[in-house]
Amino acid sequence: MMSRRHSPDSEETGIDLAPMLDFVLNLLIFFIITTSFVKEAGVTVTRPEAETAESRENGNILIAIRPNGDVWMDKRRVDMREIRPFIERLHAERPDDTVVIIADEASQTGMLTQVMDQVKLGGISDVSIATLSNRG
Repeated sequence: MMSRRHSPDSEETGIDLAPMLDFVLNLLIFFIITTSFVKEAGVTVTRPEAETAESRENGNILIAIRPNGDVWMDKRRVDMREIRPFIERLHAERPDDTVVIIADEASQTGMLTQVMDQVKLGGISDVSIATLSNRG
């Protein structure tokens, strides 16, 4: 009977990277799933000051109202009729989202009220208005 002899030079040696790659991919998937995505307004507005302003975590959805009445969501100008369907879609995807309305201090109160109404009709009841704190 012939037996094969392996010389030490013929065996391949090395580190098996498969378990490490599996671990890294699992971490990547975990962080992608748990990341909260923020829908930014896309414009800069001058916020009013308030004595009773509270510091709060940022909302997931930002809506900006410019002094001329333009409403901005997701870095684009939107019509008042587009707010509710947009909010409904986002609320269906992520029910825990909150909305922060950033109204310019020169914007009309009626426009702010309409935007808040559309957001609440879209299903999100946690709506905040962004202000600057003049304490301090």
